[in-house]
Amino acid sequence: MTVATTGPGTAAAGPADPGPRSFRAIGTVTGAATVHGVHGAAGRTRWKCFAGRRQLASPTEAVEWASVPPGGLSGEHRHTRTEEIYLVLRGGGEFLYNGVPHPVGPGSLALTPPGNVHGLRNTGGSDLDWWVVETLAPGTDAVLSGAAPIHPGVPPMGDVIIHDLFKERTVSTDGVFTGPLRQVEVVELEAGQRTVLGASDAELAVFVHDGEGRAASGDAAAELSSGTCVTLGAGTSTAVEAASALRLLVVTLALPRRAGEAS
Repeated sequence: MTVATTGPGTAAAGPADPGPRSFRAIGTVTGAATVHGVHGAAGRTRWKCFAGRRQLASPTEAVEWASVPPGGLSGEHRHTRTEEIYLVLRGGGEFLYNGVPHPVGPGSLALTPPGNVHGLRNTGGSDLDWWVVETLAPGTDAVLSGAAPIHPGVPPMGDVIIHDLFKERTVSTDGVFTGPLRQVEVVELEAGQRTVLGASDAELAVFVHDGEGRAASGDAAAELSSGTCVTLGAGTSTAVEAASALRLLVVTLALPRRAGEAS
């Protein structure tokens, strides 16, 4: 990912001029749906899907936001065809992984490869909000694209992998995921600062955790505030300027390599 941060009034260098689809999808958590019995659990979940396979060129199943009230549960379920992250935004609870609870709070980033069972329980006194990005494992993508006639099967269960993103700042999924989700990072700007986001070979999913600002790419622009999610096209550049202290959460979603490209 290209990130160039500058102070007020300074131009920031970035990738080549953006193409016509710099913003592939834009949404906010406002108007989230209420869903009952998510993954077989009792109670309600608030849920919003920002982007999916119709909007994205990478083999990404969905970019979503979810929230459960105190005592709520997003039910345990096994992943057989996708890789998924849960990034806790607010609140506290337990990440349930292969039947074992693990405490989580703001900044907890849980990685779930295929073969494992996960869920999330709110054990705190306020809503538990989290960001979800789910991508196709290479075997699943090959079957859906017609490149492989048979799914390679589901790997065995593994050990839990939870990072503190707010402390580590950048987390690579190397050695854990094999699909398009390559990296998760935090980008923070002070009021008046600017940065340019873009990658030549990957889409970027960007969630505004806190603050306000503005994103601009070519003739397109979007106002940013807490709870806004923007997905950016590969090979484009988007300038972001902070109106107040701004915290962005950024996921890199690599495009599939074309036949004949070097590895």
